[in-house]
Amino acid sequence: MSTDQTIHPLRPTHSTPVVFGAGAAIGVLGGMIGLGGAEFRLPLLISVFGFAALSAVILNKAMSLVVVLVALPARMAAVPAAELAERWPVAVNLLAGSLIGAWAGASWAVRMRSTTLYKVLAALMVLMAAALVITHTTALETLSLPLWAQIPAGVVAGFGIGVVAAIMGVAGGELLIPTIVLLFGEDIKTAGSLSLLVSLPTMLVAFARYSRDGSFAVLGANLRFTTVMAAGSIAGAVLGGLLLGVFPDVILIPTLAVILLVSAFKLARHH
Repeated sequence: MSTDQTIHPLRPTHSTPVVFGAGAAIGVLGGMIGLGGAEFRLPLLISVFGFAALSAVILNKAMSLVVVLVALPARMAAVPAAELAERWPVAVNLLAGSLIGAWAGASWAVRMRSTTLYKVLAALMVLMAAALVITHTTALETLSLPLWAQIPAGVVAGFGIGVVAAIMGVAGGELLIPTIVLLFGEDIKTAGSLSLLVSLPTMLVAFARYSRDGSFAVLGANLRFTTVMAAGSIAGAVLGGLLLGVFPDVILIPTLAVILLVSAFKLARHH
């Protein structure tokens, strides 16, 4: 049974400046920690703008895709394409699992009841909060697994990340970056660019699955909203990147984790 086949149009009070400002605020948060901010955008779409779970997930996925498309070329200055090309086995290893996971996650999402999907989203937001804290407060070191164990571990990890990304409508960088560091020993900067390379096709697969059930109708009905918020997210992400380091992680990360946990609690109680 589909969670949300009813299109939820914008409320008249949601003016362009409000939508742009909301997207920008989320973008700033994401930019300051090096992420797209989709995990913070999802509860905003549901709680503030009144979209039902599945509609919010698809809108979030569309905005995440725009952010990734902009971020990938922007990062080429820090991590050249030639350097990424040398690490293609890492991306292929994770994609072997994430593409299947994205299809499976989207399939499960469109079949969940609304109340179930809200609870699943809440649980995944708790997972994101934990990943955020661990990634930014712990010195990650490679697990140094032998090749015979590293490859299947990458496929399994990719599958799980693909599922989470599809269900939440996020790019999955929060989980991809530490996975790339732990399993493949890449530095954080390279891992961030590799995560975008994995995220892009993973999101496209999830989109392909959602389109089979007519779920894309929400994008057509709210195209202006999506475009304006995506533009705000991009502008905010750029500003957030410029503010990187202004707020110490010891304050910023716990604050953002608490925001995610509060949002998760509200989503769990949402009907």
